Amino acid sequence: MIVQFLNGLSYSVILFLLASGLCLMFGLMRIVNLAHGSLYMLAGYVGFSVGKWTDSFLLAVVAGIATTALISFVMERGLLRFLYKQDIEQLLVTFGLIYIFQNVARDIWKGHTCFVAEPAIISGNLQLLGVTYSIYRLVIIVVGIVVAFGMWMLEERTKLGAIIRAGVDDAQMLEGLGKNIKWIFCLVFVLGGALAGLSGILGSILTGAFLGVDLMVLILSLLVIVIGGMGSLKGAMLGSLLIGFADVFGKAYMPDFAYFIVYGVMVAVLVVKPSGLLGRPE
Repeated sequence: MIVQFLNGLSYSVILFLLASGLCLMFGLMRIVNLAHGSLYMLAGYVGFSVGKWTDSFLLAVVAGIATTALISFVMERGLLRFLYKQDIEQLLVTFGLIYIFQNVARDIWKGHTCFVAEPAIISGNLQLLGVTYSIYRLVIIVVGIVVAFGMWMLEERTKLGAIIRAGVDDAQMLEGLGKNIKWIFCLVFVLGGALAGLSGILGSILTGAFLGVDLMVLILSLLVIVIGGMGSLKGAMLGSLLIGFADVFGKAYMPDFAYFIVYGVMVAVLVVKPSGLLGRPE
């Protein structure tokens, strides 16, 4: 039970890092970026290659985050800023990017499953609460706590966070007050891409980067956002915990019904509160 609990917690961190970026994009820009899962996949592949060439996990992390942040910048500046408030066009463009990124990964990495090398300093196991558990998974949990606290501080305790919250409520009024809303949009989009990159690096050590993982994690992150509430970071955290624990405990105790359990959680939440647990009705 303790092992499953810790596994669920570490898995929830991966989902939170990925979903929080998508949540930021939707909350401020009303963009559902269907290529968000592709950033997870590309970060894993880039991290694998850089880690293999340099034998440095730190450089692999930096390279993965930098790659997804740069791709997000190009996507926002080159494509999505022309499609603001055009929902169907946004979905079609980002859906098309999924196939482009998959073909790029297939051409470069030949469709192989690539695992980012676990750093030696946090490899191995330790005794915790009477069980043997992976040190790396514990580090993931700590990273998740630090990032969640940093995101909370950014949103609630900084001027930039206040501007972002104001942009969520009324972007036109914020622009009327002299704030460059277009560059704020771009900054938020790049931050979301960087979080997807961090998620991809950390997750690829456990599951590897492979063709198809992009759609798998995209679906899970969308479930997290729907459960937590569209545009709510606190909701994304709560939703990731529910989906993470439901998936891990479902696979451990009822493997034949694991996917039904995950979707069952979403259905149960939407029946009780259609806007999500911490979402606001619109």
